[in-house]
Amino acid sequence: MAIEKEKLIDMYRVMVRIRVFENRVYKEFAAGNIPGFVHLYAGEEAIAAGACANLRPDDYITSTHRGHGHLIAKGGKTDRMMAELYGKKTGYNKGKGGSMHIAEVDIGILGADAIVGAGIPIAGGAALSAKLRGTDQVSVCFLGDGACNTSRFHEGVNLASIWKLPVVYIIENNVYAETTRVSYAMNISKIADRAAAYGIPGKTVDGNDVLAVYRVVGEAVARARKGEGPSLIECITCRHYGHYEGDTQTYRTKQEFEECHKRDPIPRFRKKLAEMGVLPDKKADKIHQEVEAEIDEAVKFAEESPFPAPEETLEDVYT
Repeated sequence: MAIEKEKLIDMYRVMVRIRVFENRVYKEFAAGNIPGFVHLYAGEEAIAAGACANLRPDDYITSTHRGHGHLIAKGGKTDRMMAELYGKKTGYNKGKGGSMHIAEVDIGILGADAIVGAGIPIAGGAALSAKLRGTDQVSVCFLGDGACNTSRFHEGVNLASIWKLPVVYIIENNVYAETTRVSYAMNISKIADRAAAYGIPGKTVDGNDVLAVYRVVGEAVARARKGEGPSLIECITCRHYGHYEGDTQTYRTKQEFEECHKRDPIPRFRKKLAEMGVLPDKKADKIHQEVEAEIDEAVKFAEESPFPAPEETLEDVYT
């Protein structure tokens, strides 16, 4: 399947935007400028970029506590995202959601969620809505390997299967559920094998290969649009930072860190695009410069924006 040149470059730009955003969040959080907790997506960019490149603005995604990358890939604006992290009124949720609860329904972002696996039933609900309304919208549910051992996973996937809902489950298997290695918590080598229990397709793919992710997710999205039901895709990846900022990561070996950085999806894709004659180094460098400037402006926007007023504390709060 040939992919248009513009699509390839756009996926690269999205990956760079995620990386630069996350690296800047790392610095701003360390400086004490961002309240609360942050869980960074650096190292996993190929999954969000490859998956969301198959989606339309009216399709849905649900995200996780490590959700900045998903939101950017689905079209989230970095200035409003950064403002949300800063707790500012100009953020997507007026500074009340923070890093783990950003949502923007207008572009199909149904929210990041701090509760492990909570996006699974939400994605199912969105998919059911699309089916009942007779649209061909698709719901993509991003989840981690740890979420696959929750009741929400088994109940949610089972229900989507029997109702043939247009939902695609994308497992970001970064090997650790917080600090617990996946091999300790599961007696299978591939999480995607669980799809057989629900009678749906299951595939395992290199999550650091954006083209592989794009193709596999594209097949699943097309299947969902045709009314053929859900799919389960496991993307093998690794995170560059800890589970959360401040995590000492004593549970990871030096060799693991080295192997993780060798598999970095961004230079890997850049090299591939150069070999294809799609993105020469000069143009790739320009993309990096443009994104760096964009994130500088996002931080400035966040810093200069006002905090919500105390009397607005209970506005937009429903539970």
